[in-house]
Amino acid sequence: MQQSAVDTIPASGVRSVLRVPGMRAVFAAHAVSMVGTLAAEVALSILIFERTGSALWSALVLVCSFLPYAVGGTVLSSLADRFRPRRVLVCCDLLSAVCIAGMLIPRLPIPALLGLLLITGFIAPLFQGARAASLSHLLDAHLFPLGRSLLRTISQTAVVFGFAVGSVLVAAIGPLWLLTVDACSFVVSAVLIGFWTPAAPATAPDGERTLRAVVKESGEGLRHIWANRPLRRLVLLTWAVPGFSSVGDGLAVAYTAEAGSAATAAGWLFTGYAVGTVVGELVVAQLSPDTRRRLITPLVVGSQIPLIGFFLGPSVPMAAALLALSGAGFACNQGIDPLILSATAPTYRGRLFTVQNSGLMTVQGLGVALSGTLGTHLHPGVVIGATGITGTAVVLTLARRQ
Repeated sequence: MQQSAVDTIPASGVRSVLRVPGMRAVFAAHAVSMVGTLAAEVALSILIFERTGSALWSALVLVCSFLPYAVGGTVLSSLADRFRPRRVLVCCDLLSAVCIAGMLIPRLPIPALLGLLLITGFIAPLFQGARAASLSHLLDAHLFPLGRSLLRTISQTAVVFGFAVGSVLVAAIGPLWLLTVDACSFVVSAVLIGFWTPAAPATAPDGERTLRAVVKESGEGLRHIWANRPLRRLVLLTWAVPGFSSVGDGLAVAYTAEAGSAATAAGWLFTGYAVGTVVGELVVAQLSPDTRRRLITPLVVGSQIPLIGFFLGPSVPMAAALLALSGAGFACNQGIDPLILSATAPTYRGRLFTVQNSGLMTVQGLGVALSGTLGTHLHPGVVIGATGITGTAVVLTLARRQ
């Protein structure tokens, strides 16, 4: 694979990624499906609430979005290595489109709606793992972390706009039409990936094609990660950073109430972390690979220390600024990704990235749930501040030997 000019001209990094054949289609597909998925979560939550009048049933939409990652990302991870990544990506998109389209069936029972959502949740980590494995083939070692950074930037930008756009569109066209748009977004993503991205080879194509064999090889992938101590520490570090810093989202509404602000002001906190992440990714992407490597420890620590400021009970705008600083630290992955890539045998990369992505989502979900539980007994600012202290200690322990 040819070396990019990124070695000598770091500022051209993101542009170099976009010049690689097929990369524009990859990122366009990700943007389309991300916005569609986030808007659909809003639509499905509102649809279920309108039909049941139950806040619990509506909240289960988010639970069903997070829950399958832990299972689907581990049990099915070997599929990302068994087949050509492009084939896996297109199949995942089309299956997701079918599931979302199934939600449009009139009078479909609520458990069936949530069941279809669970299926899309099982598919998501496999899609993300196969996409990362594909990037590792299509991009050289220097551009790979920038490619993943651009995906994260698109994701966080979609978070900022997706929920807001979803709320507006639900009011304008109704939840069923918005679900239709989401189904179409997966089809568009499949077309972009299927026709405009280069094919990459399967990394481990041999073996039985049975569910038992898939589960067995997925287990081998987990053992490979866990037995490799440097790799294990790196993966745990990529989980710990967002796992601790995500508590701000879990306690956003409670904190704004404690600060004496309207509940709607919680949007400042939700947006703050996402905006900080986008800015951090864009700034760090302009640096050289060696500089990004040296910044790993400062960035992982910087993702946690701002949370300690919540002990002081900052105003909502100041709290949003602290969360933005915390989010900027997530750019540490640009330094960590090359280390993970070099520490992983090519035949395990699909499984590794699938497990990494599923673990990240699971840890964030657990962090939000735990912080919400603690926030019912303690002041939200105290919980966030204590999490900052704990998170700083944990990430320093994991990063000290990298």
